[in-house]
Amino acid sequence: MAIGVWISLFIYFALMIGIGFYAMRKSTSTSEGYILGGRSLSPQVAALSAGASDMSGWLLLGLPGAMFISGLGSAWIGIGLFVGAFFNWVLVAPRLREQTVHYGNAITIPAFLANRFPTQAIPLRTVSAIVIVVFFAVYTASGLVAGGKLFESAFSGVISIGGMSDYSAGIVITLGVVLVYSVIGGFMAVSMTDFVQGCIMMLALVIMPIVVLYGQGGGGFDQASQTLNATDPTLLSWTEGLTFIGWLSAVTWGLGYFGQPHIIVRFMAIRSLKEVPVARNIGMSWMFISLVGAISMGIFGRAYAIRNGLEVADPETIFIILSELLFHPLITGFLYAALLAAVMSTISSQLLVASSSLTEDFYRLFLRKEASEKEAVTVGRISVVLVGLVAAVIASDPTSQVLGLVSNAWAGFGAAFGPLIILSLMWPRTNGAGALAGMIVGALTVIIWISLGWNGEFMGGPGIYEIIPGFIAAFVAIMVVSSVTADAEEYQAIERA
Repeated sequence: MAIGVWISLFIYFALMIGIGFYAMRKSTSTSEGYILGGRSLSPQVAALSAGASDMSGWLLLGLPGAMFISGLGSAWIGIGLFVGAFFNWVLVAPRLREQTVHYGNAITIPAFLANRFPTQAIPLRTVSAIVIVVFFAVYTASGLVAGGKLFESAFSGVISIGGMSDYSAGIVITLGVVLVYSVIGGFMAVSMTDFVQGCIMMLALVIMPIVVLYGQGGGGFDQASQTLNATDPTLLSWTEGLTFIGWLSAVTWGLGYFGQPHIIVRFMAIRSLKEVPVARNIGMSWMFISLVGAISMGIFGRAYAIRNGLEVADPETIFIILSELLFHPLITGFLYAALLAAVMSTISSQLLVASSSLTEDFYRLFLRKEASEKEAVTVGRISVVLVGLVAAVIASDPTSQVLGLVSNAWAGFGAAFGPLIILSLMWPRTNGAGALAGMIVGALTVIIWISLGWNGEFMGGPGIYEIIPGFIAAFVAIMVVSSVTADAEEYQAIERA
């Protein structure tokens, strides 16, 4: 491996850890500072932090891999996500920023739900904390799988850590760096590193498709189109070969945005309500450029591979393969850093949210109600490490697919929290019993749907993405249960709040 790659990666790792130490001096003295950065994020940092923590390794591995295999039909996932993200910024962001302050200055999603529905406060905090920790362990594992694939593909035989495979060494290194800056600097470190990582990711996704098309062996847009048409005309079709169920399963990824704790917590941390529109415009611009880049890289990467006789055993590694083939080692190292940025930004955000639930919604709720701020921060740091280790165990299987793990966790959060967040912010008749029923029904529907394999095949036809039945079931459960269990005492408590 060329020294230039190592130089770029060393600079990247040092920068991330340096930000962690800087943030430690700024906002880790209190639980609110460690978990929510003192609600002091600028719109720029909030926007790119939300985007970078959202996109994860699937943006540079999973989505390009799907495009490589299926062509433009897989782009509907990106379109659905873009639409979902926009409505998340419009409908949820301003209301959540305002109401989390109004209802007891809640610093976690479970705490907000408990304050919003006081008659079911403890059950809501307990169930939501369990859902967050369980699904984030799976979600974080998907990021570690991406890190493992990077090191296995790009550094084969170069790294040796106690006899581990390259894949396992990649997991250890990825998790190790994330734990350092997350444990040290908390939410502010995670958000600041997300901002830097978001810039790196977007730049990489602008550079890569251009070089793939017009660099050596690329042939340009016309040649790439001819190559793809000659190979399989459906690769350039948005609809051919795509069933209605397949299309619906792709675009409904966007529903998941409303219930992703590691994304919507950024809305809670924005400096002021009036800055939400600015953050929205920045975030959506970043997302548009990044998605177009990822889609272009996957589809034109397929054309490049065909034209140059390139064997690609795992389509999810096309970004890694092209980075090594087409660029100077220093740039290759930068592109590898972009992939690590996508992975680490999401892992760190997820670890911190899971940690905050373990600390605020379990430890302080059941074990040490009188815990000091210093003690809470210490427990939060320990929780980050524990969740990270559990995720590493889940990610230990090198045959895991990044997009598959992400889709399961994304659906779990989207169904459990999405309808509840929307209705708790926008439907005054939502009550505690309905909220609890919706969360449980949504999470269980997703788990059962996956267990029965109905996301792969349903009633002899194509599978239905589990977020669809989960989201609908949760939405109906909240509205029905809230309607039949109207509680005047709870409405009075909410009005007093």
